[in-house]
Amino acid sequence: MVKIRLMRLGQKHQPMYRLVVADSRSPRSGRFIEIIGQYNPRTEPSTIQVDAERALAWLGQGARPSNTARVLLEKTGVWKQWQDKAKHANA
Repeated sequence: MVKIRLMRLGQKHQPMYRLVVADSRSPRSGRFIEIIGQYNPRTEPSTIQVDAERALAWLGQGARPSNTARVLLEKTGVWKQWQDKAKHANA
């Protein structure tokens, strides 16, 4: 299964994350398919950048976001776009 999840970067006590599309069997900070965003919790306010077009494309192909990735997608509005698109497809 393909998942959208966070990949940790940075030094000790200085985390920074990439939002990546990866196989669910690969390690947290290991092999990935594509980088679709970044998350920096250390800035005030925290910085979230997501390539909405690529995220929607992966969600359309069946990628499942982790809980944390879903929250980040909700904050950027991508999750709402995905739900609206899915709702119109089913109607």
